[in-house]
Amino acid sequence: MFALTFLTPNPRLPSPLFVAKSFPESALSRRSIAFSSSNSYHWRPKLRFNGFKLKSATAPENVEGGDSESGSLVKGLKLGGMFGVWYLLNIYYNIFNKQVLRVYPYPATVTAFQLGCGTLMIAIMWLLKLHPRPKFAPSQFTVIVQLAAAHTLGNLLTNVSLGRVNVSFTHTIKAMEPFFTVLLSVLLLGEWPSLWTVCSLLPIVAGVSLASFTEASFNWIGFCSAMASNVTNQSRNVLSKKFMVGKEAMDNINLFSVITIISFMLLVPVAILIDGFKLTPSQLQIATSQGLSVKEFCIMSLLAGVCLHSYQQVSYMILEMVSPVTHSVGNCVKRVVVITSSIIFFKTPVSPLNSIGTATALAGVYLYSRAKRVKVKQNPKTS
Repeated sequence: MFALTFLTPNPRLPSPLFVAKSFPESALSRRSIAFSSSNSYHWRPKLRFNGFKLKSATAPENVEGGDSESGSLVKGLKLGGMFGVWYLLNIYYNIFNKQVLRVYPYPATVTAFQLGCGTLMIAIMWLLKLHPRPKFAPSQFTVIVQLAAAHTLGNLLTNVSLGRVNVSFTHTIKAMEPFFTVLLSVLLLGEWPSLWTVCSLLPIVAGVSLASFTEASFNWIGFCSAMASNVTNQSRNVLSKKFMVGKEAMDNINLFSVITIISFMLLVPVAILIDGFKLTPSQLQIATSQGLSVKEFCIMSLLAGVCLHSYQQVSYMILEMVSPVTHSVGNCVKRVVVITSSIIFFKTPVSPLNSIGTATALAGVYLYSRAKRVKVKQNPKTS
């Protein structure tokens, strides 16, 4: 019987290598005998397809599907668990972060501290060899710095918004992300959206507008900061997509890690310039005079930084396992969970019109995800 078998590929080779055993003598046809009669040429059973070497080997007659089914079940359970961790970390990050920003109104310092926590976690990850260290060419550094600058502004502006308005309102505004994704994809990548995608953006814009007009904690600084964070975050995502097309592109976990470290280094001097050095004992005493002890403040600040980096890291890990469309749907569900949990925890007053606006915007985000799925099915080569 003729079959193909895989050998463990050399990681330095661009493609896997198939190696084969010789055919049994009984399996040779008359053609092989005819070839062997010539002294100038000896026929060998070697085939090539697209640079892959193929040779023969025996394979079992029956292949049972039990292992495949159990493997799919394990993968599904693992993926479901990761989605649960992603949502849970996001909920706790928003709760801890809001409590810190309530008593410590220095978003630049808070963001720098959180990025510092992420930098420390990345260093531990690389030192313990939990993930291979990145390797990138000097020519890639300019693009990475641009991504880091967008990442820095996105996190900083989000914290500015969270410090000014309710968590639920900030995340309702951030439901506008698909709108800016489409806009920036057209401007930077030349990718025009389908009609269904454009139609899905209408309820998003309408819902966010209605929620903004009826929001009790509405503040122009909070609103504009959240809207600006949409622009910077989606600029980062679009540029990441453009950057990761290259042959020497890093995997997304290392790309996120390098961006985080550079963002930390960029933001520290900016935070000192904007806020001054606000981590002195006297400043902490002033901050904690509004209901938190120094110990509680420090613990919540640390937990917020750990949760921020962890949920973003898990998000990138999920993105490696699923399609971008599935990840987008999961992100939509995550936003619903975060808004609902923040309303319950902080006992945020919500009017009926505000609820309708928020629900309309989130429904639009879901329709956008469905529209992207339709586009992927119609164009499987681009999925």
